[in-house]
Amino acid sequence: MLRNRKWWIVVGAIMLMTFLSGCSPSGKNMTTPEMINSHSWWVRNVVYWFSFMLDKFAEWFGGQYGIAVLLLTIIVRTLILPLMIKQYKNTKAMQALQPEMKQIREKYKDDSRKQQEEMMKLYQTHQVNPLAGCLPLVIQMPVFIALYNSIYMNAAIREHSFLGMKLGLTPSNSGHWYYYIVPVVAAITTFVQSKMMSAQQQQMMGAMKGLMMIFPVLIFVMALNFPIALPLYWIYSNIYTIVQNYFMYARRSPQPENTTAVKPKGNSKSRGKGKKGAHAK
Repeated sequence: MLRNRKWWIVVGAIMLMTFLSGCSPSGKNMTTPEMINSHSWWVRNVVYWFSFMLDKFAEWFGGQYGIAVLLLTIIVRTLILPLMIKQYKNTKAMQALQPEMKQIREKYKDDSRKQQEEMMKLYQTHQVNPLAGCLPLVIQMPVFIALYNSIYMNAAIREHSFLGMKLGLTPSNSGHWYYYIVPVVAAITTFVQSKMMSAQQQQMMGAMKGLMMIFPVLIFVMALNFPIALPLYWIYSNIYTIVQNYFMYARRSPQPENTTAVKPKGNSKSRGKGKKGAHAK
């Protein structure tokens, strides 16, 4: 049940992003100071501050909003880094519980309610939260929505060009082939990130693994209909995550221990042969 709930949380997040691709905030484009007087609570108290930060960062870098999006991405991802570290520890704890979880599933395979109760007891005993992996995604969603609104509504961001592309244009409406490079790179970095995560989270359900592989396709399709600044944010965020996962997972891989564990087997075989030879003599 908990694993299904986690699956639906991720699906819900994807559906929300898909919904955003087909709608836009009401009202005309406005400057950041005008947002503070908006009739919308969301615009006044959330979108305004994202637009303000992007304007300020762009001002620091000579009007480069592409770099401003990068700086905002680094700040947001660094702020949620403690949650990612907690997720990493939770993932390792879940992997350690796999033998016990397998025993519970086999023992109560005909009683799903009892199986769920025993699973909950196991999680509580070891202080593990199977839904912890969704928390960083849920926290990033308001950031994504606010960034989307600020880019759509702020005329300065929409008209600014970065690497020869207007941040307010979508690839499908740009009329230029090179705009499609951004969705492709966003999909590739999403694939690398998903591959790293699925390789480490061994307890992930088959359906969940399949969904992680579908992510790159969904990101590509959505990026075709989002202003270029949004897939640019995805690319920055994915690269941050890839580097983060490398240091959290890849560099902590226990492969050296496995290689050393193989050597005694060869020695034991040779010793066994030696013993047989001694008896033959």
